[in-house]
Parts: sequence; structure tokens; C-alpha cells
Amino acid sequence: MSRHFTAQMSMRAGRWRLYVVLFNTTEQWPEHRFGRSVPTFTDRTDALSVLGFEPVPGAVWEWTEDSETPDDPASQVVLIAAIRVRSWSAVSV
Repeated sequence: MSRHFTAQMSMRAGRWRLYVVLFNTTEQWPEHRFGRSVPTFTDRTDALSVLGFEPVPGAVWEWTEDSETPDDPASQVVLIAAIRVRSWSAVSV
């Protein structure tokens, strides 16, 4: 059975960053940094592939809005995208 993970994408310091969340481990989370423009679906899929992951069949990117400063309605908005992924090594299992 393959293990599923969550990949997230957010912007920090004007640059987009994609990372795979690895809970309950001391391993560094796989990460890819993009430029300033919003990465396309293909850009994101290619980056996941480079990191050794792929979207789980049927999974879609879900966008959510957060704030830079919690509980401050005037705070700058932070967009976060997430998708369920599986590792390439788990695909053949």
C-alpha cells in the first residue's frame, strides 16, 4: 500500500515554494523554489516529479487563504495550495 502525503505551495519573500509535508520524521521536507510568477499546473507537477512524488490519481489542487498575522483582519493575505501526493518509490508497490 502506498503512503500518501500532502504537498503544499505558498509564497515567501516574493517567491513561490513547493514542499512535501513529512510528519513524524527528522528528515528534511523535500522542497522546490520557483520564481515570482504563479507556477502553472505543469510547473507544479514537474517540480513534484523532481522531488520524487506525483499527485494521487484524482487529486486536485485546493487553494486556501490565510493571514500573515493571525487574528488581524488587516494582515496581508497568504495563499496556500495543497494536493495529496504519493512517492515514486511507493507507486510500484
